[in-house]
Amino acid sequence: MSALSDLMQDLSSTERVAMAIAGVVAVHGIVRTIRYVSSHAMRTQVARRSTKTLTLISLITSTVVFALYFVAFGFVLTESGVPLSTYVASASIIGLAVAFGSQGIVQDVVSGVTIIFTDLFDIGDVIEISGQVGVVERFGMRFTVLRSPLGAEVFVPNRSIINVVAYPRGYVRCFVDFTLPADAELAAKMEAEVRLLATAADEQYPGIFRAPAEIMDRHTTRAGRSFLRVKFRIWPGRGAPLEGPFRQELLQIAKRIQPEYADWMVAVNFEVERYTAPRKGRVRPT
Repeated sequence: MSALSDLMQDLSSTERVAMAIAGVVAVHGIVRTIRYVSSHAMRTQVARRSTKTLTLISLITSTVVFALYFVAFGFVLTESGVPLSTYVASASIIGLAVAFGSQGIVQDVVSGVTIIFTDLFDIGDVIEISGQVGVVERFGMRFTVLRSPLGAEVFVPNRSIINVVAYPRGYVRCFVDFTLPADAELAAKMEAEVRLLATAADEQYPGIFRAPAEIMDRHTTRAGRSFLRVKFRIWPGRGAPLEGPFRQELLQIAKRIQPEYADWMVAVNFEVERYTAPRKGRVRPT
């Protein structure tokens, strides 16, 4: 290092500036090499399957590149006659000004890093954040992107993520229990109508169901009443049409066949799927 300082002192001011610029060019070449290696590392199979790995590579690359350019630019200014202390102080003031002017971006980045390294959710998970429900498509430093039940992309700023509600099974179960009359003929007519209406529900109410309706076998209560159960797998928070219009249609069908059919005989209940612990060695899908 002392040999380099002695060499620089022996040169003229023009030669020193030229050497400093040559150093910047060399640093730029090093930066291009680092970015090439980083880009190649991020395309490897291991990195592509791990958001943490991608984030670490990106953060390390950005930090090293910034440090190299900062030192190189400071070296040029120093050789041009600008004191190093002035350069550092100016950079600190500019950094503070930028930080105050972009607090939202800083909050997004900090929250994004926290989300990634605490495994709050994963790509492909069904979650509810900031009043939005959807499948996690991707997440990064600034935004978490969800695919909504209607297929739209929803960009949620990371700083607005306060509470995260995760649905491990990806849906909520909704049971519609339809009580059948004691008369076998009437019961058969009602069951046929209910089955027809249930199978057409996903077309009638788009953006609600995550799977086709499952019509289960008849059940009998302890009181001796027989009922038909229809199981729906729906998006979280999207059950209102089943509680409202769908139930009313069932009641209209029943009362058309049996006028004295009571409203309480059609019940709608929700149940979150039983949680099962995730398998060990889980990796993030690409």
